[in-house]
Amino acid sequence: MSDAAFARRALALLDLTDLADDATEAGARELCRRAVSGPVPVAAICIWPRFVKVAREALGDNDDVRIATVVNFPDGDTPIAPAIRETEEAVADGADEIDLVLPWRSLLAGQGASVGAMVRNVKMRCGDKLLKVILETGEYPDLEKVRDASQLAIDAGADFIKTSTGKTEHSASIPAVRTMLGVIGMARRPVGIKPSGGIRTLDDARAYLNLTDAMMGPDWATPATFRFGASGLYGALVAAIQGAAPGEAPRGSY
Repeated sequence: MSDAAFARRALALLDLTDLADDATEAGARELCRRAVSGPVPVAAICIWPRFVKVAREALGDNDDVRIATVVNFPDGDTPIAPAIRETEEAVADGADEIDLVLPWRSLLAGQGASVGAMVRNVKMRCGDKLLKVILETGEYPDLEKVRDASQLAIDAGADFIKTSTGKTEHSASIPAVRTMLGVIGMARRPVGIKPSGGIRTLDDARAYLNLTDAMMGPDWATPATFRFGASGLYGALVAAIQGAAPGEAPRGSY
């Protein structure tokens, strides 16, 4: 597959993200514009909960791009009750997807029951909206813990499992995604995966999609089952589609 063809495939799987501490309403509107004005629409935008209403207004009735927001983010230490309220408010404001940070410190401390309760309660409040559970895999001591977290999240109702918030020193990795896909492959229902954090180049994206194709089959990765959480990847994909040289700005206004 040519770089351009691969980039088109990857762009359609991208959650275009702005979770910067200094994110603004104007930035959320610009993110929505970029989401729909590129060579192909991205799968979703991912923004702070306070901007969900703005994004819903900006995107209008556009069905191509979904609105994702974050809950219990980024530390994963919010108590259950506030996390539930965050979810309910985000859904009421028009969010299509909830990216919930798993209380991973509690999980590593052996408090699996409370962690599962968080996921189940948030899933209940999602209704028919998609729940993506962020495991924060780069902070785990070994892949066995990644496997345990993946299984717990799926058992508690996750529709997707996601590697990372992108806010820690260590984010997505091939070994973690391989482990997560192994758990997904054994699940009794469809579950998606979202590599997130530190994915910036065409080669980065190709590594994760090649792994997914090899483990799950070449037709498995669609926006319903696979997302990239990598805002820095957008420019590289657009440049590859447009044939821009490395380091050269893509043509057009995106």
